Amino acid sequence: MSKLRMGFIGVGGIAQSRHIPAYLSMPEKVEIVAVQDLNQARAEEAAAKFNIPQVYGDYHDLFKVVDAVTICTPNKFHAEISIAALEAGVHVFCEKPMAITVAECERMLEASDKAGKLLSIAYHYRFMEASRVAKLAMEDIGDPLVTRVQALRRRKVPGWGVFTNKDLQGGGSLIDWGCHFLDLSLWLLDGPKPVEVMGSTYNRLSKTPDQLNDWGAFNHETFDVDDHVSAYIRFEDGSSMIFECSWAANIKEDTTHVSISGVDGGVNVFPLEIHQPKYGTFMTNAVTIEEDSAQVGLLQAQNFVESCLGEAELICKPQETLKVTQIIEAIYSSSETASSIKFS
Repeated sequence: MSKLRMGFIGVGGIAQSRHIPAYLSMPEKVEIVAVQDLNQARAEEAAAKFNIPQVYGDYHDLFKVVDAVTICTPNKFHAEISIAALEAGVHVFCEKPMAITVAECERMLEASDKAGKLLSIAYHYRFMEASRVAKLAMEDIGDPLVTRVQALRRRKVPGWGVFTNKDLQGGGSLIDWGCHFLDLSLWLLDGPKPVEVMGSTYNRLSKTPDQLNDWGAFNHETFDVDDHVSAYIRFEDGSSMIFECSWAANIKEDTTHVSISGVDGGVNVFPLEIHQPKYGTFMTNAVTIEEDSAQVGLLQAQNFVESCLGEAELICKPQETLKVTQIIEAIYSSSETASSIKFS
């Protein structure tokens, strides 16, 4: 196969702002040949805008003309469409999260294994330069002990799309925003097995009237997803994670923090710093990095396309992203039952 024929299922904001431009920037390896969206007008507009030749009303028909698909639908449909594509012999690149439930993720993995086709999830934080350098620096910090994660936005509940629709998305800030940082942390840690999760979810703030919100208006009366989450996670290797995410925190400013303290040193990802006791003192090596979101999207697209063509290995493997959903599901369950969730 000299060039990958790509199809899109769902051509909303993330497809048009990140994924389609990324594929179009590598015409020697991939060609977008078809799109499908429940909103037919939007599909036709996207096809015209990006010069994509075919528009389908049924995604099953699209499978016949492509080698791979990029799925950018609400979370509820990730598993259903991914499995259908894999069973049709098509590689799958699916927006995050992998699916809403662990059971759905396991069926996706089974379909991928049975079909012998690739399945990857769009956790693009792995492709950021700070993340990639931090991954290399993990060799210098020794055995990890404590990971600290904060993904906090100051009053930025998404007031568009279906982000606050629990039926379509499965949750709120955790499954939409916090999932990126869970995935990044687990990747840096080489995927330790979680053994116990204690979590709490909140939405009291977003259910009160007359909200100040920087990202548009939403209906506080029907708001039924989490806007703030905290959790404590223990892993089989004895390390632990202190995790917090929010769409609507009452804080001074947005905060994104991922740091890992190890036996021999520590890594802070945003900004990238490496801390070590060295030469009889405490050393901090700071790295100045200006992230390019377009470059991050391109690196992600290149890895998937080249993996489909047999030229590379997937950086974001589905067996790894399943663990993200396991933890998300456990946090929600722990909050509902007011008890810790233990893994066998």
